[in-house]
Amino acid sequence: MDRKIPYLDEHASFRFPSVDGASPEGIVAVGGNLSPGMLLSAYRQGIFPWYSDGEPILWWSPDPRFVLFPAELHVPRSLARTIRRGIYRVAFDTRFEEVIRACAGAPRAGQSGTWIVPEIISAYVELHRLGYAHSAEAFDGERLAGGLYGVSLGSLFMGESMFSSAPDASKVAFVALAERLKAAGLSLIDCQVRTDHLERFGAREIGRREYLAHLRRGLSAGMAPGRWIS
Repeated sequence: MDRKIPYLDEHASFRFPSVDGASPEGIVAVGGNLSPGMLLSAYRQGIFPWYSDGEPILWWSPDPRFVLFPAELHVPRSLARTIRRGIYRVAFDTRFEEVIRACAGAPRAGQSGTWIVPEIISAYVELHRLGYAHSAEAFDGERLAGGLYGVSLGSLFMGESMFSSAPDASKVAFVALAERLKAAGLSLIDCQVRTDHLERFGAREIGRREYLAHLRRGLSAGMAPGRWIS
């Protein structure tokens, strides 16, 4: 992919190479930019950016894909008790930039850095301003204790990252998000790659072709862009 592609606004589209030609790891293309049109085009084709500081932008479409169908959400009993106790207050889209910066700074097992580089932060803050990127936030009083962010298109939510600075805070935010999406009729949460953490909530792997079929159906339904009201 040409790294000199011009800035694309949210109304522009860009055709990525076919995901059928992805590398065994799932890399579809290299380069480009993180303008709104480029990012939204990628998500609409089942592709997302993931790279480290100092690398070119890498565009991925892994096979299999790790997803959660909101109707299959499983809430562990201990977490359900925490939710019933009301330890955390959950809100949406009130601290998006704070959430993504906290995700960037969260330690990750086996990782010495973060893929949420400054360019990623700026790009997703802009998607949030345009009504496509959203955050779920768990508060302990007025303190942001955990949360997550991602991109909403049609009836799908593409989760990107989460953080927690207090026990179970990000989990409470995730359950609230999944229940909100289920109530709104959204069909799928894209978790991208497998983690033990999300598997406990009922997330599972599906093949790339099945994911793309859900994506095609989902893009023609669901919610319009706009800020979520808590």
